[in-house]
Amino acid sequence: MKLVTGNSNRPLAQAVASYLELPLTDCTVKRFADKEVYVEVHENVRGEDVFILQSTSYPANDNLMELLIITDALRRSSARRITAVLPYFGYARQDRKSAPRTPISAKLVSNLITEAGANRVLTLDLHAAQIQGFFDIPTDNLTAAPVMVRDIRDNYDVKNVMVVSPDVGGVVRARNVASRIGASLAIVDKRRPRAGVSEVMNIIGEVEGRTCIMIDDIVDSGGTLVNAAEALLKAGAKEVSAYITHGVLSEGAAERIAASKLKELVVTDSILETDATKAAANIRRMSIDALIGEAIARTASEQSVSSLFD
Repeated sequence: MKLVTGNSNRPLAQAVASYLELPLTDCTVKRFADKEVYVEVHENVRGEDVFILQSTSYPANDNLMELLIITDALRRSSARRITAVLPYFGYARQDRKSAPRTPISAKLVSNLITEAGANRVLTLDLHAAQIQGFFDIPTDNLTAAPVMVRDIRDNYDVKNVMVVSPDVGGVVRARNVASRIGASLAIVDKRRPRAGVSEVMNIIGEVEGRTCIMIDDIVDSGGTLVNAAEALLKAGAKEVSAYITHGVLSEGAAERIAASKLKELVVTDSILETDATKAAANIRRMSIDALIGEAIARTASEQSVSSLFD
């Protein structure tokens, strides 16, 4: 088995390699003067089971091209099987036609990964579960719920926790966490007048005096979380925190979270940490290296991956 990484999240790749007790494959991923991606694998991979760990996070197009070109290099080097491991799958929010004459970019990207030569995909908390069906190759969609539950139990009194879904679309994800810790579920009813902007309309559920923990897959601008936290506190919540799988946290988001009434925002390391998120006192990270590492090990040995979450 070989583990290869691009430049999107080398610290996570190194942590996963350490979990697997496996060195990262010697591979050069750099740029030509005009910023074209150049890849050279310096080890023999003929007949090997190769895993490429690469999040397609910011800069999304650069990281996606690295993934595609690494995949092509491995295919042309006669790797036996190539698994694209995407802790964060970019373009997942474009999973349907939201308006006339718009693309379904998630399907396009899945086609690109398949055509580049990937034999299977391993990813984490897809924005929409049906994106698994966009791939014509086996695709495992892991969930960070067990990691979140463990951290919540370690840091909160679960007897007083109310799990909150920040929108109706995330109810299934939030209910999964709530059922694991035996907590009740509340829902924030919001509307989105335009992309990246949300307005809270109602709180569905009794949150007064409770420690509210919002569960979601992606935090980008942070506006939804900040507005929802204010609405929950106005409804009588004791305090509000959030556990989010993918901390996209685009420009200005970390500062917005730091200045908000959120007690803390906990994100996984599926996306490389920025200086802004490091500086925010109420943003904390938890690692998914063991989760990703164990899923890779089970895939390599043809064992069940889904049993990780039983």
